[in-house]
Amino acid sequence: MTPMQDAAFGEPAPRPFGQVETRVLMTLDSVGGVWRYAMDLASSLAEDGFGFVFVGLGPRPSPRQEAEAERLGTLHWLEAPLDWTTDDEAELDALAPRLESLVESEEIDLVHLNAPSQAAGLDLPVPVVAVSHSCVVTWFNAVRGTGVPPGWLWQERRNRSGFDAADAVIAPSRAHATMLRRCYGPIAGLEVVRNGARPAPGSVEKADFVFAAGRWWDDGKNGAVLDRAAANCAWPVVMAGADRGPNGQRIEIAHADYRGEMAHSEARALMGHAAIVCSPSIYEPFGLVPLEAAGVRAALVLADIPTYRELWDGAAVFADPRDAAALADAIDSLARDPERRRRLADAAFIRSRVYSLKAQAQATGEVYRRLLADRLLVRSA
Repeated sequence: MTPMQDAAFGEPAPRPFGQVETRVLMTLDSVGGVWRYAMDLASSLAEDGFGFVFVGLGPRPSPRQEAEAERLGTLHWLEAPLDWTTDDEAELDALAPRLESLVESEEIDLVHLNAPSQAAGLDLPVPVVAVSHSCVVTWFNAVRGTGVPPGWLWQERRNRSGFDAADAVIAPSRAHATMLRRCYGPIAGLEVVRNGARPAPGSVEKADFVFAAGRWWDDGKNGAVLDRAAANCAWPVVMAGADRGPNGQRIEIAHADYRGEMAHSEARALMGHAAIVCSPSIYEPFGLVPLEAAGVRAALVLADIPTYRELWDGAAVFADPRDAAALADAIDSLARDPERRRRLADAAFIRSRVYSLKAQAQATGEVYRRLLADRLLVRSA
């Protein structure tokens, strides 16, 4: 029996947290915002005694991403798809046993899954946190106004199974938590921990252009409408981000100044010079772009959706995201009014301090510690 085996239960016993490093297995992917979320959260929680083993799914990370993860912990990359990139549910069945094996071999104390479906079928002796950053079911509800297609009903079933298997479920906004309940019904242990962002670099001189960033191949990011709006905007609209998706999705950007994919640091630097930052998303469970833009005192033009109203009401201009003319009018109204831009940029900057990375890490750490304490109580009972 190893030192980490519990004689009574025949399974790994959790370390007493707060005394030595608490080891967290965290899943991630290299495609969207989950990567930034994972890196920033792990970096912040390291100060509280948490160490991370990252388990990647889907397309492999870039060398830059791989180096970043390995600075913060151990990185394993599995040849396994993300749930939303496959039409064959059976391709996901191998994930649970592989995670169970890593939990044992890496002496993991807590598992943090960045997709609820990844909890389906798991049988672990440690607590499981599932974070719903987004999902196919809520995406179809918001973007298409429908349920998932019949061939993807398994996505709803698998997420439901994951919610039921997790010890805690986290949503990044009240709006997304509400949508999860509307689409899936009651979810035990559902709570809201808002995302955060690193403090922005010092303020820089603003220039007369609009900046927008996103994975534009995703219809939920609404890049096509922004591109049409750009044709009628007085200022140039600069769009950064992927125009091709992992499953062949694509968008043609004809009117905006399209800069392609950028490293996160490059995009933030360009954002810092933009007087206006626009996020036209139809579907956004949280939205890091407005938060990062607020941190560099950009004026915000946002889609009028529940998430953005919850987070930025009173600190942004809102427009109907399905109406290119309305979006262009909202942008131009700010372009013509420097005093209003300054007031809104200041209001957004103040609001951004509420959604700090420190606050996010503190709230997530409290979830971790509560679940670990509960597990110790169960074992000692």
